[in-house]
Amino acid sequence: FCTPCLQECLKPKKPVCGVCRSTLSPGSRALDLEKQIETTETTCNGCNKKMYLSKMRSHAASCSKYQSYIMEGVKAVTKEPLHSTRSFPNRFTFPCPYCSERNFDQEGLVEHCKALHSMDAKQVVCPICASMPWGDPNYRSANFMEHLQRRHRFSYDTFVPFCALLQDYDADEDDMMAQVLMRSLRDK
Repeated sequence: FCTPCLQECLKPKKPVCGVCRSTLSPGSRALDLEKQIETTETTCNGCNKKMYLSKMRSHAASCSKYQSYIMEGVKAVTKEPLHSTRSFPNRFTFPCPYCSERNFDQEGLVEHCKALHSMDAKQVVCPICASMPWGDPNYRSANFMEHLQRRHRFSYDTFVPFCALLQDYDADEDDMMAQVLMRSLRDK
């Protein structure tokens, strides 16, 4: 869960999990789950190296064979080859909308704006949102700093390796879901 969602789960007098509705105790850690993650072994689908689940995320980020494995799935569900000649907007680096300093990644832009522009009330267009297919390049946020804090607190690509590799936003979501389900059954 992200912090705002978890805080919503903790608001009622009797807090419950947002997924399974079991009782939550604020401030207590799920030690049984942590132990299970630390002691359960798995195998990388790319290089077949065995490791504990707790190490899988960092391994997947650096394993080129795992990334190739993910790309096979991506290619299976995209409508066009990933390396087509279509022009994609730059979704990797962004200019600061206040001072026009360039080449920030998403987290860098957030940090830059927090450090140098936290008191600037000028309405600006969010360059991150504007670069997305659903983004409006003319929409000016009434409170850009609050928008950054709520919407871009972290990069989804950091937490979802599949999305980090998928740069074709035209891939069919139903096809992707079917492919993921088929691969999850095959990989067990």
